[in-house]
Amino acid sequence: MAYLLHLLTLIVIYSVLGASLNLMVGYAGLLSLAHAVFYGIGAYTSALLVTKLGVNPFLGLGAAVTVAALVAALAAALFLRFRDDYFILATMGLQIITHGIFHNWVSLTNGPFGIYGIPRPTLAGLPFTSNWSYFGLTLLAAVVILWALHRLVESPFGRTLRAIRDDEVPALILGKNVGLYKVLASAAAGGMAALIGGLYAHYIRYIGPDSFALGESIFIFTIVIIGGSGNWWGSILGAAILILLPEGLRFVGLPSAVAGPVQQMIFGLLLMGLMLYRPQGFVGRYRFE
Repeated sequence: MAYLLHLLTLIVIYSVLGASLNLMVGYAGLLSLAHAVFYGIGAYTSALLVTKLGVNPFLGLGAAVTVAALVAALAAALFLRFRDDYFILATMGLQIITHGIFHNWVSLTNGPFGIYGIPRPTLAGLPFTSNWSYFGLTLLAAVVILWALHRLVESPFGRTLRAIRDDEVPALILGKNVGLYKVLASAAAGGMAALIGGLYAHYIRYIGPDSFALGESIFIFTIVIIGGSGNWWGSILGAAILILLPEGLRFVGLPSAVAGPVQQMIFGLLLMGLMLYRPQGFVGRYRFE
């Protein structure tokens, strides 16, 4: 049962990561390979404040959201001069630089050894030390984030984002500040990723730089591709598929030397099939071209 609960917790965490990235990809039209940056900033900010300064974990989570949202807004403002492939390359550069900081700033992040002993939070005397209680906390946070995301994308702000994604020129003609909308969408996405990143840190109780490397950003982006762009429900489906599929291979009885390559082959075939026959993903509204 503990194993199943762990998988459910991971699905909840990655559903939020996929949905928050979907705000950038599916609604603002910003293809980013740096989402693990904000996920990692959230985890490190909360972990450092709690373990080094003794800050209350919930205050640490709030600080994590603030820092990541500011970094995301600044990065978006700097990268908006780039278009399409160049924007992706710029975000990839940000991802590589940030991972290097996590890995090499030993005096702050403990470098490749990471941060151990991150405590679980306590609220009004109620400790979230058991996996069941922490799953409930994570699920509650995810529901609030997804509800806020739903309200955001269905608001005039969200409709303007979709219009900008489809064609910026009409939005400019109507007097919309296209750059500001993209910056705000990036800040919101970064803040959401940071919140769930902080919760992840307190759940696992250890974080290291390799948890937030380029491969993690690609994994989150794959959730959006599989589930579908422009529909945050698809992020839940994509997260469930990518978390459960490799776990299912454990029960097939394949040797460990074979299971890894088979898993990668299945992922590759799944992505190729989606790109060929359903480029918008399983439940997406926006085609990846």
